[in-house]
Amino acid sequence: MERRLLLVFALTFLVIMLFQPVLKKYLPQPPAKPESSQPAPAQNQAQPPMPTGAANTPPTAKSEKNKPAAPAPQQATNESETVIENGLYRIVFTNRGGRVKSWVLKKYTDDKGGQLELVNATAAEKHGYPLSLWTYDEGLRNTVNSALYVATGTSTTAPAEITFAYSDGDVAVQKSFKFDHSYVVGVRTSVQVKGVEVTAFPMWPAGFGDETIGPQYATGQIAYQYDSKVERLAIKKISGGGTVPGPFHWAGLSDQYFAAVFLPQDPQSSAMVTLHNTIEIPRGGDSKQMDKVDVLGAAVGSLKGATAGRLYVGPKSLPDLESVRVPGITGAEPDLRAIVDFGWLGLIARPLFEWLKWMYYHIVANWGWAILLQTLVINVALLPLRLSQMKSMLKMQRVAPQIKAIQEKYKKYSLRDPKKAEMNQEVSALYKKEGVNPAGGCLPLLIQMPFLFAYYRMLGVAMDLRHAPWLWIRDLSAPDPWHILPIAIIVTMLVMQRMTPQAGMDPTQQKMMNIMMPGMLGVMSWNLAAGLCLYWSAGQLIGIVQQAVMNRTSLGREMREMMEKRARKKEK
Repeated sequence: MERRLLLVFALTFLVIMLFQPVLKKYLPQPPAKPESSQPAPAQNQAQPPMPTGAANTPPTAKSEKNKPAAPAPQQATNESETVIENGLYRIVFTNRGGRVKSWVLKKYTDDKGGQLELVNATAAEKHGYPLSLWTYDEGLRNTVNSALYVATGTSTTAPAEITFAYSDGDVAVQKSFKFDHSYVVGVRTSVQVKGVEVTAFPMWPAGFGDETIGPQYATGQIAYQYDSKVERLAIKKISGGGTVPGPFHWAGLSDQYFAAVFLPQDPQSSAMVTLHNTIEIPRGGDSKQMDKVDVLGAAVGSLKGATAGRLYVGPKSLPDLESVRVPGITGAEPDLRAIVDFGWLGLIARPLFEWLKWMYYHIVANWGWAILLQTLVINVALLPLRLSQMKSMLKMQRVAPQIKAIQEKYKKYSLRDPKKAEMNQEVSALYKKEGVNPAGGCLPLLIQMPFLFAYYRMLGVAMDLRHAPWLWIRDLSAPDPWHILPIAIIVTMLVMQRMTPQAGMDPTQQKMMNIMMPGMLGVMSWNLAAGLCLYWSAGQLIGIVQQAVMNRTSLGREMREMMEKRARKKEK
């Protein structure tokens, strides 16, 4: 029996081994288990049914474990304010939206003589306060800018730091600001929706408080720089809510004298949203008549999540701008000086301003007298050009009869006739023989005009001339309130035109030009900056003195005699 039993076991084992490939091929196999698991139960052992969805339990449990916990609700119960100030500004924050209600610059005054408020109350009430947040979701934007944040850090004197936090269980916002003794503020903002970071840019949304009349609003622009490339967007080129992709070393908003520009910590991931809205302001102080004006704003931040960087809010004064270092700029000065736009004549305008500033600080201590002194020096330096102009005009007078004879000779030919080319050749040969340069009379004027244009541009951006007084003028950057200087321009030009010999010009035409030109330029200068009118009228007055002296020389007497002779012939 024992032998038979052993034989049965042996045959059974052999059958199992021989049929193993067949069993693997045709019978369902149990799922594989790790080596540390217990041996599989016998094939005929009944298995309990697996609950529906049980196979998904482990992944679900894992995802729940890694999912960030929902932030605890964090919200203030009532509105409060926090004041931060240093020697340059006084900023008032409200915890409603964690934004700025007031930003006063202590060293500057408004048009009424009070401290300058940079927050445009009318525009901010309608379109948003500084350091509120821009999100592409309007509903989210309204939420984060109207919620009551929990504020921490209540120091009123810089250096200081203040933070704002808000959470409603789904939306979580963190905002922090650092202050030192400069115009620069450190900014960090973060907005999460259900634990996911969303794009949210801090912004300066609605112009500046120094803008009170239409022309001041019209000076607003959006500007940005990356390396040596600086772009400036005028009002007509700016769309509300449009996105300008980076990279930026700085980007933001400016008007004639002030700027609010963001300096991203990561220029490569930065972007800017341009804001363009409108408000109504009283026309000429009359609240019954309103004018619609454009208001610009900008929001700058990171497209990759939380935003970190700096914000410069202050004057477009070169010393202040040059003190703000901007690392990473190549091909240009690593600071904010490019915010000041001296225009295409910057190579002349900026040195002129630096020279004017040197005169102010070292010689006269008044911007008006500094302009007069600079005007005197410029006109004395240009005196040789005036003499050259007069000599050229005299030569033109001498050859005028011969030029007229040549023109009469070819008068019968049309402009398309080849004979007209011969006339030009004869005239050119005569000029060459007599040593006459036809452009000699215009060249000195062409050299003087860039100085005038550069002066116009310089006075339009020079922060130092804002509210600078001189005699009856309270502000050299604004129009003359009594229009004395524009009238002086008209009078001095009339006198100058009458005193200056006009080579080759018909006497009747000369009289007409002597009236039309001063009148036209006088109208143009009526509302120009008083500083520019002072430079212009003073230059004309100095030119009159110079012309009077030159007219008494033998050269001047000869020219006047020739002109009088031509006038007598014309009358006959």
